[in-house]
Amino acid sequence: MRIHQGRPRYKTAGALGLACAGLLVLTQCHGPPSGPDPAARLSDSADGTDWGAYGRSLGAQHFSPLGDIATGNIAQLKLAWHHDLPFGNSATEPIVVDGVMYAATGLSIVHAIDAATGRELWVHDPHAAERAGINLRLGWGVRGLAWWDGKLFVGTQDGRLIALDAKTGDEAWSVQTYPKDYAAFISGAPRVVPTSTGAMVIIGYGGSTGVSRGYVTAYDAKDGHQLWRFYTVPGDPAHPENPAMAMAAKTWFGDWRQYGGGGDVWNAIAYDPETHSVIFGVGSPYPWNHRLRSASRGDNLFIDAIVAVDARTGAYKWHYQTVPGDTWDFDATMDIELADLTIAGVKRKVLMQAPKDGFFYVIDRVSGKLISAEPFVPVTWASRVDPTTGRPVEMPGARFPVGTTPKLSPTPLAAHNWPPMAFSPQTGLTYIPAVHFAASFSDASKGWKPSTERISDGAVNMVGGEGAATGPLATHASGELLAWDPARQQAAWRVSQPTYVNGGVLATGGGLVFQGTVDGFFSAYDARSGKLVWRYDGKAPIMAPPIAFRAGGKEYVTVLTGLGMAYAGNAAAIQGPAINRYAIDPRSQARRVLTFAIDGADSLPPSPKPAPVPADADFKPEPARMMPGAIAYAGHCATCHGALAVGINYAPDLRRSPVPPSADAFRAVVHDGALVSQGMPKFADLPDQTREDIRSYLRTRMAALRSGGN
Repeated sequence: MRIHQGRPRYKTAGALGLACAGLLVLTQCHGPPSGPDPAARLSDSADGTDWGAYGRSLGAQHFSPLGDIATGNIAQLKLAWHHDLPFGNSATEPIVVDGVMYAATGLSIVHAIDAATGRELWVHDPHAAERAGINLRLGWGVRGLAWWDGKLFVGTQDGRLIALDAKTGDEAWSVQTYPKDYAAFISGAPRVVPTSTGAMVIIGYGGSTGVSRGYVTAYDAKDGHQLWRFYTVPGDPAHPENPAMAMAAKTWFGDWRQYGGGGDVWNAIAYDPETHSVIFGVGSPYPWNHRLRSASRGDNLFIDAIVAVDARTGAYKWHYQTVPGDTWDFDATMDIELADLTIAGVKRKVLMQAPKDGFFYVIDRVSGKLISAEPFVPVTWASRVDPTTGRPVEMPGARFPVGTTPKLSPTPLAAHNWPPMAFSPQTGLTYIPAVHFAASFSDASKGWKPSTERISDGAVNMVGGEGAATGPLATHASGELLAWDPARQQAAWRVSQPTYVNGGVLATGGGLVFQGTVDGFFSAYDARSGKLVWRYDGKAPIMAPPIAFRAGGKEYVTVLTGLGMAYAGNAAAIQGPAINRYAIDPRSQARRVLTFAIDGADSLPPSPKPAPVPADADFKPEPARMMPGAIAYAGHCATCHGALAVGINYAPDLRRSPVPPSADAFRAVVHDGALVSQGMPKFADLPDQTREDIRSYLRTRMAALRSGGN
């Protein structure tokens, strides 16, 4: 595919309007706008023509008010056009402004596409793979991008926040958001917050597995200069930067500072214009184990917390911590959605979150006080959340005081992970891609120590540390689309899904809920009853969240196909059977933009067949290499290529790769970095013996698949 950097194939729509408005006081302008007010386009009350932000609007409800496509005519919904994408992560949410669709796929490669026809306008490649260095081992690409007043904003694997001219794809500015020696990457979509002089762009980062201190940063949308930064864990307790850090420092103990603390803001960010609050979810600590991190003492603010700061200054306003002193990797980084709900007869301004820990939280977004929290999946690590203190009431033994636990649910693989839920103001329901899974937790392996310095391979650092053991429990993992009433804190309906991992959700003013699944189907349900009313065979797994918009006066629904990095590589033990069941090959799967409209007239070609297992005539089993190879593979490779070498993400299934049979080819790729530009990191630091152990292990797995195993 040819990459056009700033050279459009043809002219796009005219320039967007100038910024006006105070801090989202939408009627206060500083002169006549030259076009539609960009702040108004991002308002929750916008008419739905554009889908201008991750989640559509500042409140991130993943709801479109459009109703031209509805339960009454859904049978006429057909494919209008499709657009093939190159290799790489495609589990991303596009945006649409002025009839142009923008999608960031792979390692932040931005595509501009005519939203009514599917014609490509331009492509911008930031060459993040080549610049990421060893941080290429830690991530897989972004899940979305942002728009403001003629600019697009996207984060990269190497930590840049880049602004592009939306008309041409030319780079307007770029800033490095974290030190280059951090073991980190950006996967979340930036968020835009209107200001009195324009807008700011909010971004965090994720993936830290060595010394780092999480934070979220605001940059001026005009030129990229930093406006403020809020740290999520404290620095030196003797020299706190502000009262919030002084407060947080009192909740940490032991040797936590040598590990950095963690607390990455890698996903959930929303903006409340009524209170001028930027509200974000904070990730889990590093290391996970509370005994290793903080001597089993303290709540460790602000890990696993929802935090509100003043958008104008970045100053702390309030926080609500879902899991004080976390020891299970229960991030509070799942999407945060804002709404007004009538609860017990009183209208409340709330935020809603269904995070990893299995409780659905309804929180007053003005004060940060808990309104209610109830389990939306089976929860066994805590019996309830105390409505007075807001703290979970943990079950005896949940912190594995004797070194291990019986089965606990949920797990680090989450009751709900990053694929976003949706909230419909029309029905008052949220729609959650929920997960049912239990696993055992254990203490750190003997001799394992958290990293105290920038490390070469974050995945290796976590192996043997702390986490859930899947093993035979994998057969009990399942998923569902859950309609949840947040005001009453109870299920409205449930639809069981055929796989553990399911796609993000869209709710619409047409009374519909859209979701894709790993089996390749894109489905629509009646938003009130859960009845399946429409289904389309997308001929590839669907993980991405759908969107809806208007172009040329016509309503469209769009979703991207292709596996993404849904969960960590150890999810292969769970997702592997589904991969085999549906004959999905991450190498050859179709990665496409699918766009639907009433009476569309496009069609898809047949599904590609999985690549055959290459011949390996010289292969001879090497039992002595099997265990060392399996351990080394798990530490260095499984995060992207899947446990047991069963490909479950965007990276190729190595059992079907032509590379392992050849020692020279394997060295060229793994040691020399021959495929860095395609997202495959180099591992020049691996000893030759370790590399050959991995190659032998992969050849053994290939032989098993060739003989009819898996």
